[in-house]
Amino acid sequence: LAAHMEKHRALLEPKFRAVLAILDEGLSGCGSIARWTKPNGGYFLSLYTLGGCAKRTVQLCREAGVVLTDAGAAYPYGVDPQDSNIRIAPTFPPLDELETASRLLCVCVRIATLEKLLQRQGCPGALRLGPRRGRIDNFISGGTP
Repeated sequence: LAAHMEKHRALLEPKFRAVLAILDEGLSGCGSIARWTKPNGGYFLSLYTLGGCAKRTVQLCREAGVVLTDAGAAYPYGVDPQDSNIRIAPTFPPLDELETASRLLCVCVRIATLEKLLQRQGCPGALRLGPRRGRIDNFISGGTP
């Protein structure tokens, strides 16, 4: 059994290392918008986004073609009261696909965070900035600027 588990570890460890390195590269310099576990074993790691961003992050990933477990899946009944947890299982995909998906995940975390911060500032749409925002809103909704 120990020899089998060692072979299993040899298959999984590079995948976990790659995901962790990409999370470090893609999110560490972004302030406190995300943190993640660095497990010494097991099959999952947890990514914690800014509160209220996990579901949107998963949605953005899905729209881009990367399917993750549902946000909050690690919580009882799948309900994360903070909407911040994403459970990542880097065991199945090949390493090259996993690296691409992890980079996309970082981009989606940043987009979801920006959307949330703009919403908190009273700017629910990223293009609602500036003194001419009413004209921009009309243009976006099909009107003329």
